[in-house]
Amino acid sequence: MVQTQALAQYTQDIAQKLGIHKYDVYGANTDGISVQVDQGEPKQVKASNRSSVIVRVWNDQGTMGVTSTTNVDPVGIELALKTAQEASTFGVKDHIPDFSPEATAALPAVSTQKAEPAPVTDLITALVDAEKQLLAAHPAIHSVPYNGLSQQEIERFYLNSSGAVRSEERTYASVYLYSKTEQEGKKPRSAGSFRMSPGLGSLAIADCIEETREKTISHLNYQKIPSGKYRVVFSGEAFLSLLGAFSNLFNAQSVLDNQSLSTPESIGQTIASPLLSLVDDALHPENVGAETFDGEGTPTRAVPLITDGVLTSFIHSAGTAKRMNTQPTGHANIGAKVSVSPHFYHVLAGKTADPQYDLATAENVLLIDDLSALHAGVSALQGSFSLPFDGWLVNKGEKVSVDAATIAGDFRELLKAIVYVEPTLELTPGGVSPRVWVDNVSVTGE
Repeated sequence: MVQTQALAQYTQDIAQKLGIHKYDVYGANTDGISVQVDQGEPKQVKASNRSSVIVRVWNDQGTMGVTSTTNVDPVGIELALKTAQEASTFGVKDHIPDFSPEATAALPAVSTQKAEPAPVTDLITALVDAEKQLLAAHPAIHSVPYNGLSQQEIERFYLNSSGAVRSEERTYASVYLYSKTEQEGKKPRSAGSFRMSPGLGSLAIADCIEETREKTISHLNYQKIPSGKYRVVFSGEAFLSLLGAFSNLFNAQSVLDNQSLSTPESIGQTIASPLLSLVDDALHPENVGAETFDGEGTPTRAVPLITDGVLTSFIHSAGTAKRMNTQPTGHANIGAKVSVSPHFYHVLAGKTADPQYDLATAENVLLIDDLSALHAGVSALQGSFSLPFDGWLVNKGEKVSVDAATIAGDFRELLKAIVYVEPTLELTPGGVSPRVWVDNVSVTGE
């Protein structure tokens, strides 16, 4: 792992020798092991070490050059500083990136759980056993074609010529299982599940097996549904998928580039039902991959995006914050350009719904578990979507799997049509969200 203090010192010494007065360095190093299995045997075992370091240099005329390297010893840093210095001559003249005003601010105090890496044989054994349990769970479950178990250790660091020096380390393990059925005279059906934790010892593999088993079996009895308008209940994962597809709503860089459904004047406007609130919270306790600072060294924090249906804030880098006369929010990624991206969504109820709804008593409600083809079925700049889904038609708690249907609509109208946000949260890789009830969603079935 990189010794950040030593890196900061020799970077400063080299920069002085080269006559460089302003620079910063951001890097991440990841060690990982992943395994896949097939019919009880290892299918793929892969170990990787990935390192990415971005070096930026500003010249005396104020323009900036950037380069990347994987070598952070003195030789590698000197070469990177020289290259970035040369590139600074050709740097952009408008909206030149600068240091974050919070690059030296105190980082949030968070407790981190680090786990020792498990032997690769333990990973293989655990995944083979998970596959075996799924295959034995029901005669119709024929295979688990997609599966994986991995563990990673990640180190991140940031330093600049104004004295900022930051570093952090994290570990996490993850498992996914996706089973497939085969029955004579019936279409193959499939379902999956995913879990994450700081290490293999705390990874809820049994829960992942049970959820995959339950979902897969529930899809065996399927039927077509008529096209029409339905009251739809989105699972937490499905709702977060939609939020991610239309994240330009909250992205300040997209707003400034006119590549967003929002404008600078959208702050304070009602964009959703008052029942919905949304926070982007990198430090959420359920976020195994929590980051305490972004690519510019800005501390991360919980940023309210929607409060009781009202657009409250955008996510910012230092550059977008300066242009929009506000503060950076800790969402910058640096590279050839500075980009902005969310960390970890937290969907929660805004105002209390009246009445409240329950799948145990609801009639003719469509429960959508998973959305497909987000890359092709979403027009992010128009707000429209048309997406295949996996789900069930629910009548008073009885679920029947839906065969080959799609939902379509405008995302902004969907947000305003929310009638209930459940209290129980579902953890996904991209955030936490409860099930969200929406009225009058167009569904194309038979």
